Amino acid sequence: MTVIPIQSGCDETHSFAPNANEWGTRLPCDSFYGSKSLLSVWLRTIIMPMASDPFLSWANRTVLRPGREEPYLSIQDIVVFVRDLEVSKRFYVDQLGFELITEQCLPTGVRWIEVAPRDGSANLALVEPKPDRPEYQLIGGYRWVLFMTEDVQATYKEWSERGVRFSFAPETPGWGGTYTRFEDPDGNAFGLEGFDEVKRSLELRRQAHAEKLEAERRVAQELEIARQVQARLFPQIQPELKTVEYAGICLQARRVGGDYFDFLNLGPQRLALIIGDVSGKGMAAALLMANLQASLRSQSSLAFDQPQALLRSVNRVFYDNTSDSAYASLLFAEYDDATRRLRYANCGHLSGLLLRRDGNVEQLESTSTLLGLFKEWDCSMREQELFPGDVLALYTDGVTEASNDRGEEFGERSLIEALRQHRELSCQALLAAIVDGVRRVGSQEQHDDITAIVAKFKASE
Repeated sequence: MTVIPIQSGCDETHSFAPNANEWGTRLPCDSFYGSKSLLSVWLRTIIMPMASDPFLSWANRTVLRPGREEPYLSIQDIVVFVRDLEVSKRFYVDQLGFELITEQCLPTGVRWIEVAPRDGSANLALVEPKPDRPEYQLIGGYRWVLFMTEDVQATYKEWSERGVRFSFAPETPGWGGTYTRFEDPDGNAFGLEGFDEVKRSLELRRQAHAEKLEAERRVAQELEIARQVQARLFPQIQPELKTVEYAGICLQARRVGGDYFDFLNLGPQRLALIIGDVSGKGMAAALLMANLQASLRSQSSLAFDQPQALLRSVNRVFYDNTSDSAYASLLFAEYDDATRRLRYANCGHLSGLLLRRDGNVEQLESTSTLLGLFKEWDCSMREQELFPGDVLALYTDGVTEASNDRGEEFGERSLIEALRQHRELSCQALLAAIVDGVRRVGSQEQHDDITAIVAKFKASE
């Protein structure tokens, strides 16, 4: 139901206007609407202080139209003077079914509440003036406010059964539609009207809203299916080796994302630790991630003695199957359990961190460019010898670039400190400690996927 204020039939025109110092009034009858009138006090003591609060319910009822250049403008309040606020509140809330928006007490001791129909942005401000105030004379009479409803007959019947007094049964006036008039306990009279065009418009809007909700439900369902499918793309089985314990985690900012980690069995005593980050976010990035994962796993047999050939092939497939703007960073690390040697290629990814048992940190820096940008592409491999007590950490930028409202990032230094502080924990517990640190620094909303692999090297059993 919508509130429609219309021009009064009386001679006086009422308006409010601020001067240089305070809210005053501009009305023909100065003795009634002087600078100390109840309305003026109400505006100064209630509206102006409350306007500084952006979360007030009465303000949030307004309908925002984004993308418009002209200043925002809407009807906020229509003032109705009443004799007893408690009686009026019961009438508007219980009998008419209006919503109680706010209830205040002026510094002068005068109470004031706002009510509004469930559908509509304008509020009725119910004010209880004292009998010796000029505003008291405005109680009762036609308010020149019309309520719009889609079914006047149904509303007339419902409100009549609740004890609302109508001046006459709904009729069809010369200007069309259906119209009636009702009164509140103080004799303030309001119009109630409806038009077939309004009813048809509401039905179309409800239908469009229902279709939108159904479309959103289908999208949410499809995204949930995609999330479940992508979750199965992460490693489900971890090959066991004698000298290393390892674990990985991916916490996506959305239901699906472009971060990737994997553990590949490359044969007896050989393991590949892989972490990557595909360009973009959401569904598009998830599809690229699936393409990258499938390419790596389907050709993983090449990695046993030709890891560079594997990566060249993966780059070619990724290049051929994606758009020009698609790419991925990747760190491929192959560990030999027998020799304790780690060979790696860093394809434009963040440097891996190798925390030695003496506390020093070495970086697994980039050895080639990103995957997928160039058709002709090659990479080089580097090696590291690992010892019991060493800890390896591979991660994506969602870890180090998580930031708070002041722009302060978690950063590589904090990650190294977390590795040093929690290096004695199990790999799963160490990952949990890192994620906890990232979330303490980051804002409430996670903006990027948080993905990491931790490997701890130990003496052979």
